[in-house]
Amino acid sequence: MSSRPASAPRTVNLVTLGCARNEVDSEELAARLTASGWELTEDGEASVVLVNTCGFIQAAKQESIDELLDAASGGGKVVAAGCLAERYGAELAEAMPEAQVVSFDDYTGIAARLDAVAAGQRWDAHQPRDRRRLLPLAPADRPTARPAAGAAGAAGAAGDIPDLPPGVAPPSGPSVPLVLRRRLGTGVTAPLKIASGCDRRCSFCAIPSFRGAFLSRPAGDLVAEAQWLAGQGVRELVLVSENSTSYGKDLGNLRLLEELLPELAAVPGIAAVRVSYLQPAELRPGLIDVLAATPGVAPYFDLSFQHASGRVLRAMRRFGDEQRFGELLDRIRAACPQAGVRSNFIVGFPGETEDDLHTLEQFLEDARLDAIGVFGYSDEDATEAASLPGKTDPAEVARRVEEVTALADELMAQRSADRIGETTDVLLERRLGSGRFEGRAAHQAPEVDGTTTVRGCGGNQVGDMVRAKFTGAEGADLVAEAVETVSAAGAEQGLAP
Repeated sequence: MSSRPASAPRTVNLVTLGCARNEVDSEELAARLTASGWELTEDGEASVVLVNTCGFIQAAKQESIDELLDAASGGGKVVAAGCLAERYGAELAEAMPEAQVVSFDDYTGIAARLDAVAAGQRWDAHQPRDRRRLLPLAPADRPTARPAAGAAGAAGAAGDIPDLPPGVAPPSGPSVPLVLRRRLGTGVTAPLKIASGCDRRCSFCAIPSFRGAFLSRPAGDLVAEAQWLAGQGVRELVLVSENSTSYGKDLGNLRLLEELLPELAAVPGIAAVRVSYLQPAELRPGLIDVLAATPGVAPYFDLSFQHASGRVLRAMRRFGDEQRFGELLDRIRAACPQAGVRSNFIVGFPGETEDDLHTLEQFLEDARLDAIGVFGYSDEDATEAASLPGKTDPAEVARRVEEVTALADELMAQRSADRIGETTDVLLERRLGSGRFEGRAAHQAPEVDGTTTVRGCGGNQVGDMVRAKFTGAEGADLVAEAVETVSAAGAEQGLAP
C-alpha cells in the first residue's frame, strides 16, 4: 500500500458522533494520526474527513449517514469509522460509495488507511462478524492485557509509535503498553473508558454483536491515564463503558471498581469522579456505599432501568420490576439522601400494554429521578426483539413517547424544585460574567442532566469546585449561591493564584 508523498499536505477533519465512548475512540484515533504526521483540522478542505459514526438506534444511524453525505457533498475524500461502519461493513460501503469504510480492526493502522485514501486508493470493506466470538465465553479466560486492536481502544506497544507530539498521552511506564490519546476538546471534564463490550443479551440491543464481549482495562492503566488527563487540565473524570458494574469480572475481581474509585479520586488535580452506565442487576451494596460516601466520587447513579413492568422487562431479557427498583432506590437514598439518579426508558416495546405503560408512569411518579430519558422502541437488525409478536404501531409508539416525555419533564422539574435549599459541590465550567458561572452539581452529568448557574463567584475561575446552596430551579436547571471554594483549579499542581 503506497503513501502520499511526504511533502503533500496530510490533513484530517475528525467528526465524532454518538456517546462518550466514541469520544474516547476518536481521541485515540487522533493520537495515532498525529503521531504519524497527520494534522488535525476542522477545515472543510481537509485531505480526508473521518467520521466516527454511531450505530445504536435508527435515529443515530440516520444522523451518521447524513453526516457522511454532508462530508462527501464538498467532493472530498470521506472515511466511515465507528459503530455504524463496524456493524454494516461492506453493506454500508455498497450503499454509500461516497465513503470508504474501516473496521475497528483497522484502528491501529489508521494512518496508513488514510494515506491510501488520500492517494486515491480503494479497498474492499470488511464483512461484519459477531465480535462476541473473538474472546472466550468465560470472562476469566479472557486476556488481561489490552487487545491489539478493536473496540477496546486500539492500544499498542510503545515501540510502534514515533516520537509523540505535545498533547499526546505518553507511556505510563517502561513495562506498560501505551494507550494513545489526544484530547480534542479543552473542557474541564473528560470521559475515561474503563472497559469495552458487553456480555448481556438484552433482546432489543445489538451493541454486543459489534462491540464484542466485555473486556476491562487494567486499573493501573486507568490511574495513569487519569494522571495524564489531570495534567491536561481535566477536573472531572466520567467513567464510561457499556456496563460499568461489570468492571473487573474478567480480571478476577468483582470489587475492582470499588477499589479503583478512591484511587482515581486521589489523583492530584481531579476534583470529581463520576460513573456512568450502571446495571441495576449488578449494583452491589458495597459499590453503592463507595459511590455514596467516597470523597471526590460523585454520589451519582446512572441506572439502566429501561422499563418498570416486570413482564416487559422479562421480554427485554432484563432484571427487575417496579418493586425491586423502588427498593434499590431506597437503599441508595439511605446511603446518601442527596444522591442523584438518572435512567432511560423504552416505550412501545413489543407486547407493551396500557397496564404496562401505567406501571411505568406510576414508577416514575414514585421514583423521584433527577433525569429521565424516554425513547420509542424500533426494531434493530439482528436482535431478538425484532422477531417478537405484538408490535405496536409506530404512530402509537410516538404517542406513548410524547405522553411519557411530558410526564418526565414535569417530574424532573419537581425534583429540581425539591433540591432548593440543599448545599452541594458544583464544578464551574463556563464563565457567564459578573461573578456568575455555569456549572454542574454532583447530580448533573455532562450534557444530559441540566446545569447549575452559580452566583457570587467573583474570585473564581473555570475548573474550580465550589460549595453552593440551591436557591431556584427552572426545569432540570438550577440556580445557586456560592458558599466557599472547595478545590481551586490547578491548586494540586501549585498553579492556582
